[in-house]
Amino acid sequence: MENFTFNLLHSDSEIPYHLLLLADETKEAINQYIFKSDIYLLHNGIENIAVMALYKKSNSELEIKNVAVIESYRSEGIGGILMDKAKEIAKENHYKTLTVGTSDTGFQQIRFYEKNGFIKNGILKDFFIKNYPVPIYENGLQMKDMILLVHHLTE
Repeated sequence: MENFTFNLLHSDSEIPYHLLLLADETKEAINQYIFKSDIYLLHNGIENIAVMALYKKSNSELEIKNVAVIESYRSEGIGGILMDKAKEIAKENHYKTLTVGTSDTGFQQIRFYEKNGFIKNGILKDFFIKNYPVPIYENGLQMKDMILLVHHLTE
């Protein structure tokens, strides 16, 4: 596998919307969290191939707000690398839990998070109906609820 670099984006750097939009529907939705999040980029020596935005929800909880991998690198273990990095960052900063939310229609994403040690922890009813001006569809179904998942960190 290639040599990847994983770096925190400097606060004065341009926000990589082209990557963030791979996992979130609109720039407006991204702007709701991105300015209060730490943005990490995975670079392959030529280009940024993945992004992850982490948000400090509390002193004990770190939330993954966005994680995306460019099409040409999907199904190559990059998402798992990002999950390992998120867990490492959370542990280093003494968080107790790492959380993430995804659509009720995101069957592949839910399986991915479960495969990476997350467990379902709750539902935000009608999240996508209340927070987006037009219906959003995934896997042929309208996105309605957000499924919340948690990974409990151990020292």
